[in-house]
Amino acid sequence: MGGIAASEINGLSDKIIGAAIEVHKAMGAGLFESVYEECLCYEFNLRNISFEQQKVIPIIYKGKTFDHGFRADLLVEDTIIVELKSVSSVLPVHEAQLLNYLKLSNLKLGLLINFNVPILKNGIKRIVNDL
Repeated sequence: MGGIAASEINGLSDKIIGAAIEVHKAMGAGLFESVYEECLCYEFNLRNISFEQQKVIPIIYKGKTFDHGFRADLLVEDTIIVELKSVSSVLPVHEAQLLNYLKLSNLKLGLLINFNVPILKNGIKRIVNDL
């Protein structure tokens, strides 16, 4: 993430959350995660937010790189990992998963967004990698 200022990261985070709220308003709760992912990608395109969908995050073990380590749902502007859920409750394992993605990719901020809630702001969790 290098030279990206905290204010820029927070501004981008706000844009992502705004797009997610728009999707949640239109689609409601209770759909599959894949539906929210497709709708959120479309919303990002409408808002000119660049992203990579199902971004491979390689792992390095004893000097060997494995390209099929993990897949982050969305990597937004090479800065923020967004993991989407549609579950009755977010578990610690979901948070740990996102934190591991952040550590492996050397990024600082991730958003865990659970669309299966009545009010989306209650389904958003910011995860910070202290690097």
